[in-house]
Amino acid sequence: MTADLPIVPTRIIPAGAPLPERPPGPGDIPPWRTAPAAPPAPPAPPVTPAAMPWTEPPPLGPIEVHVTFLPVEEPPKPSRGERLWTWITSIAAPWKIAAALLAALLPIPGVGYSLAGVWAYTVGQARTEVGAPWAYGLTTVPLLLAARLLHRTRALRFLIATVIALIGLLFGALDPFDLVTITTGVTR
Repeated sequence: MTADLPIVPTRIIPAGAPLPERPPGPGDIPPWRTAPAAPPAPPAPPVTPAAMPWTEPPPLGPIEVHVTFLPVEEPPKPSRGERLWTWITSIAAPWKIAAALLAALLPIPGVGYSLAGVWAYTVGQARTEVGAPWAYGLTTVPLLLAARLLHRTRALRFLIATVIALIGLLFGALDPFDLVTITTGVTR
């Protein structure tokens, strides 16, 4: 016998089945298999119209259908924190978010200020010198452009730009007194 010939099993005995007393003969059914089912009964002969007790079809009536729905186990609703985390990670991977925050908030060597800090200061100065509407415009336009590009490409640079613009909006342009001015018209 050579090692090149494949091994062809003649029969396979499943685990836990007792070994047979003799080798199987031709046409024998293994003891762990069930015998084949009997063939189905032949179909009933069609009913002729003469064998029917009525001469015309029965009158049509309403058909009632009863549907019973089985109770389906609903998955538990996610918490507010889980929904927020899912929304944040759908924008970018957590490592990208951490890298963008570090790039925006770490101080620039030689300058001592971060990119987000410089942008927030610039927007704050624009609010003071030119006015609040210009500061809002100066922050929302770059924020919307960066968010749109981030949505399209998911690139890290657009995530960094979005974080910088958002920090500039929150810490440079926004002032809680703006709500009072908008609702009442009172200025400082």
